[in-house]
Amino acid sequence: MEHKGLSAQRAHVNTAVPRIRDVCPAVGFHRHYPCHYQSYRLTSDHQSMRGAIWNNVRCFVQNWELHVQFKVHGDGKTLFGDGFAIWYTKDRMELGPVFGSKDYFSGLGIFMDTYSNHNGPHNHQHPYISSMISNGSLHYDHDTDGTHTQLAGCEAQFRNKAHDTWIAIRYEKNVLKVSVDVDGKNGWKECFTVHGIRLPVGYYLGVSAATGELADNHDIIAIKMYELDTGDETKEAPYTGLPQADYMEAPRDRVDDNKGSYIAGSMSGWKLFFIILLVIIGFAVVGVVGFVIFQKQQESSRKRFY
Repeated sequence: MEHKGLSAQRAHVNTAVPRIRDVCPAVGFHRHYPCHYQSYRLTSDHQSMRGAIWNNVRCFVQNWELHVQFKVHGDGKTLFGDGFAIWYTKDRMELGPVFGSKDYFSGLGIFMDTYSNHNGPHNHQHPYISSMISNGSLHYDHDTDGTHTQLAGCEAQFRNKAHDTWIAIRYEKNVLKVSVDVDGKNGWKECFTVHGIRLPVGYYLGVSAATGELADNHDIIAIKMYELDTGDETKEAPYTGLPQADYMEAPRDRVDDNKGSYIAGSMSGWKLFFIILLVIIGFAVVGVVGFVIFQKQQESSRKRFY
């Protein structure tokens, strides 16, 4: 399925480019469900699940654009999670704690985060899309939603939509650009652009998802990859070094909270009001009972005195 928002340049496809299609033999997968032609369900709306699909062929394209059609949905109204990640990494098919895939990865991760763990200033709304470049030495910190290592990000309300939802990841001449089409308008909206990115050729493409105490269905409908025709007469030699980024957002203050936002999110303003009210009533009842007992003791003392 081609996205109607493709420009002429984006529609230029090199048939030699390895592509993940919604056909089972094209990928390797880790999940609990059989393969369906129309989509991959990485996780269902149940707790403690992980799933992933990966390309079997390394990508040796220097300039490319990846389109992912996805659907995140579930029964949760205020609490749901955790989200999914799109990968361009050196290793593949390794399950782990980062949205179902390994930590300390080497390459690029795009995180479609639906649950807020970060507690403190500069807290953004969720769902949130963020990016991270790692050479294998960086840790993705779930407690801060990866804000200590992210390149850039944006809010995107992509969950429980009745229409198609897409994300486009474009890497061209050391520039990473992420755009989304989640509003049903059939057009791209820029999420962020970061310059000074160096990604080596020969890495794998993949998508993974995970649920924890909270859950959602994470479905991948289609994945298409395009080689970009930059128009350069002389092409540079492919980059084969370590993944690099010249810029990374300043770390946000971390406020430790062992309970995370699970309790904070589950306690609405009205619930908090009623809890406070019940506490006040409880103190009042204890005070009245104590006063009555005190008066009876005083009366008994006076009777004995007379």
